[in-house]
Amino acid sequence: MAFPGCACCGLPFSAEDAIALPARFRFAARAAAQGDFCMPKNAALILAAGKGTRMHSDRPKVLQTILGEPMLAYVRAALRPVFAEDVWMVVGHRAQMVEAAFPDARLVFQTEQLGTGHALMQALPGLTEAGCTHLLVVNGDAPLLSEALVRDFLAEAGGADLAFATILPDNPGAYGRVVRKQGRVLGIVEAKDYDPARHGPESGEVNAGMYWLSLAAVETLLPRLNNDNKSGEYYITDIIGLAVAENYTVRGVECGRDDSLLGVNSPLELSRMEEMLRARTAEQLLASGVILHAPDLVRVSPLARVEPGAELSGPCEICGRTEIRRGASVASHCVVRDSLIREGAEIRAFSHLEDARVGEGALVGPFARLRPGAELEADSHVGNFVELKKTRLGKGAKANHLSYLGDARIGAGANIGAGTITCNYDGKHKYQTNIGEKAFIGSNTALVAPVSVGDNALVGAGSVITKDVPNGEMGIARGRQKNLPRRG
Repeated sequence: MAFPGCACCGLPFSAEDAIALPARFRFAARAAAQGDFCMPKNAALILAAGKGTRMHSDRPKVLQTILGEPMLAYVRAALRPVFAEDVWMVVGHRAQMVEAAFPDARLVFQTEQLGTGHALMQALPGLTEAGCTHLLVVNGDAPLLSEALVRDFLAEAGGADLAFATILPDNPGAYGRVVRKQGRVLGIVEAKDYDPARHGPESGEVNAGMYWLSLAAVETLLPRLNNDNKSGEYYITDIIGLAVAENYTVRGVECGRDDSLLGVNSPLELSRMEEMLRARTAEQLLASGVILHAPDLVRVSPLARVEPGAELSGPCEICGRTEIRRGASVASHCVVRDSLIREGAEIRAFSHLEDARVGEGALVGPFARLRPGAELEADSHVGNFVELKKTRLGKGAKANHLSYLGDARIGAGANIGAGTITCNYDGKHKYQTNIGEKAFIGSNTALVAPVSVGDNALVGAGSVITKDVPNGEMGIARGRQKNLPRRG
């Protein structure tokens, strides 16, 4: 049985041919067998296996945080709009930590960290099996990388068999040196292996750690890599020199002094990178119409969304995929992570929110804590030293003082007195507390879940409620007062 030829590579296929083809062509055979075209498929590969010894941390370098997020999150966020789900990561050192931080990632495991070239060797079989024909390779420690830069680089690299980005940093440091002759790329030499007598005087142009590779070319060149260098590692950069020698089309894409490609190798560089990213983000927010008080002290993750007309006062931290809507405000000394703050809501000073939802016109704080699952409907109030966990506060409901409300549903217009506790945990299991609309819970009350307080019900101050209180009734559960003679 004969198969039609592949529109991408032009190869005719038979059943026998499909079996004998190299892995990079098998996906084409399958497509052709179905009468489809073998279209080029692009993917991205993040190198995230290194130890980062100069960080002096037990945590993998790519998990070091900038503005509350791992560096690796920024790199992936820049790539996903371009490559969608075809973003792979090579992990190695403490791979389980990276896997836990990114459970949905497509991972390649580099058990032995033998260099960037070795990382590519480990990834190649899976990529070709997935039908990838071209690959963007980036370092996982470049948190300033942006979608725009990726797209610009790909546009410049188009048509080349291999391309790489170059920059002109003020301090070349440990970056690989780019070797050219009359403008033509000859190769990349790692800093510790660079010999001016052999390679000529340094130009200041260095490798930025971003590559565009034809996997057909890579499959041919990779077996020729060796580790005959001072580090004893297989360098991905050596592919460039090999490609030049084999007359592949090689292009060095000059990115000038763009600091978006700079990597992080030490705590000092991490700190500087964080400040650069913070300042850049603050400028973007101000330009968009967000009001920032003490902007040098406002730390907003680039993954967050703050609408024009919102107001932030420093110092504060807006982390993760937080969304702050128009007209909402966050006062100083607040930390907000992965939360939604709707229009007109007010987060007062010293409040901490994580994975919470705050409705329109709601008030939070000061000194309030909203833990994961906390949800405030419109015009509700959570005051000072109140903690919510997996609790929904209905429209206009209030808990203004010194309370813990966990695993609870509180109806619209309810009033929770100071010192109220929902006793949701018996040491083994969590239980639900339900409080009806316009219910009134007196001060210093303990509600022992599972328990319900009905609509318009009242609970007397100082009660320990273990049984349901029906709609419109009053529940009191406290010992009888005794007055005894005072002694001494």
